[in-house]
Formats: sequence, structure tokens, C-alpha cells
Amino acid sequence: MGVEMVDITCKKECYREAEARGFIILKPETVTSIREGRVPKGDVMTAAQLAAINAVKKTADLILLAHPISITSVDVRLEPLEGGVRATVIVKAVSKTGVELEALTGVVAALLTVFDMCKQLEKDEKGQYPFTAITDVRVVKKVKSQLSTGETYGLPSCNGMRER
Repeated sequence: MGVEMVDITCKKECYREAEARGFIILKPETVTSIREGRVPKGDVMTAAQLAAINAVKKTADLILLAHPISITSVDVRLEPLEGGVRATVIVKAVSKTGVELEALTGVVAALLTVFDMCKQLEKDEKGQYPFTAITDVRVVKKVKSQLSTGETYGLPSCNGMRER
């Protein structure tokens, strides 16, 4: 038994959007350090945002049966909350296949970057991470809209989009 990439040759291109979310549980002191810009490695939020954007663009290199997709937009939102940081990634494309994997990959990369930048603050006296956990990573929204009909499921219309 082997594997194969799904054949999307005959599928029509349409507007695709996916929103994914996840959370990293951190010690309250770590969240305070993030908010106050006192994490020794630097600006956690900017690093995590850039990591998410880069990961979205590289999803097909990481998930071997995923199709390369020409991404048109990536929106990364990071929120330091009580108990940790929430990452939300919204990916948009005009494509033959969805962008859920790209959104999920962006969330995971953002949260892993937060972990990497904050791990020295999270360690206990034995060098372990008993409080830290990446959790609740999931797709919270998916949109597929045919370009020919103009139906956008509440999003801005793609009618009038032209190649330039």
C-alpha cells in the first residue's frame, strides 16, 4: 500500500479561506514578561507572527501530500491572555483546494515559536515544563466560494477579479 496526492486537475478554482486557532498554556509570570517585552530572546509576538506566515507558505514542503497553493493573504493574530497565548491564523487563496492545512500549520508554528522563545521562563527547578502545553489546535471556519456566482458566504465579492 502506498500513498498518492489527490488529483485536483479537473476542479475549478474558487475563493478559499480557513481560520485556525490554538492556545499555549504558560505560567502567569511568562505571560506578564511577554506583555511587558521582557522575554530575553526578544519580541515573542513578532517572531511568532513571522514564523506563522513563513509556515503557511511552506505547508506543501512540510505536509508531503498537500498541494502547493498560491496564498493571497495571511492574517496572524496573537493574544496574550490569562494563562497563555492564543494564536489565530486566517489564510486566503484562489485555488482548486482548501487552505485548512495552511492555517493549521501557521497556528502550530506560531505556538512553537512562543514555546521556543519562552522555554527558559517556563522550566521548573528540574528543567522540565510541567505547566506548558500547546492545546486546542483546530479549524474554526472554512469558506469555499465559487468565483463565477459571486456568492461569498458573507465575505467580500470576488466578482470582477481579473488576471493582470
